[in-house]
Amino acid sequence: MKPRFDTRRRQTTLGKSIALSGRGAHGDRPARLRISPAGADVGIAFAVAGEVRQIPACWSNVGATQLRTEICSGSVRVSTVEHLLAALSGMGVDNALIEIDGPEAPAMDGSARDFVAAILEAGLVRLAAPRRGIKILKTVRVSDGAGWAELSPSDDEELHLDVEIAFPGPIGRQRLALSLSAEVFERELASARSFGFVQDAERLWRQGLALGASLENSLVLDGSRVLNPQGMRFPDEPVRHKMLDVVGDLALAGAPVAGVFRSYRGGHGLNFRLVERLMTTPGAFVATRGERRSNTLPEVEPARL
Repeated sequence: MKPRFDTRRRQTTLGKSIALSGRGAHGDRPARLRISPAGADVGIAFAVAGEVRQIPACWSNVGATQLRTEICSGSVRVSTVEHLLAALSGMGVDNALIEIDGPEAPAMDGSARDFVAAILEAGLVRLAAPRRGIKILKTVRVSDGAGWAELSPSDDEELHLDVEIAFPGPIGRQRLALSLSAEVFERELASARSFGFVQDAERLWRQGLALGASLENSLVLDGSRVLNPQGMRFPDEPVRHKMLDVVGDLALAGAPVAGVFRSYRGGHGLNFRLVERLMTTPGAFVATRGERRSNTLPEVEPARL
């Protein structure tokens, strides 16, 4: 049975461990990871092979945000975590340990689709502990030139997303608004891929970025042409991917957010600054615990890692 993001009262974890492998989109190095069940209130944490120190997926551990989200603890770093975090958050996984053998998560096909498929294969179990949440109480906003992002209160306990982007053709201006649930994430966002422009490639390579980007893990645009043989998966695939990134970056708040997210010409940098502003603004949110209900998941309490 598929997990339900929006109607649970209890925390969840995976029903079993899952493993995935591929290459990093930026470092172009082999990458393998294993996602395992974790006990209540552990949250999402990364463990890098050969390192004792774990890295909680938390806004205070963000180290870089240019074209990806990187988290770190001391000298230990894991890059390009946003698609995996989006899959875990979007599908309603509250607690998991991610063991990874390199400095970057695998790109897979450039979307969160493979991560979602693995989560569905593992299944979710419901823990005894009540679920934590973050309810927005007042609007917080950040901006950078023409771009901006904000979180504001809503009348319910859902996360509502409204994202608009503006790029040269064939993308142009695209806007998408939806309310998040596991079913919506899987159907509307999970398969939307990272995208980039051929004319930017050499500049990014000089910066050590996009070294592993290809038609297999990115939507590639050249002027007005889409170079991928099968074209776009959605007519508005780029804005859907930007929204996928938002879900992953908001997961760094440490608990599901209830409120309205809006952005125009946003990205990882603005998303992170918004989460940072939210978490450091007195009275901007209230922490909730156990306000969602469901009878769809079995109650199991795995051993705490």
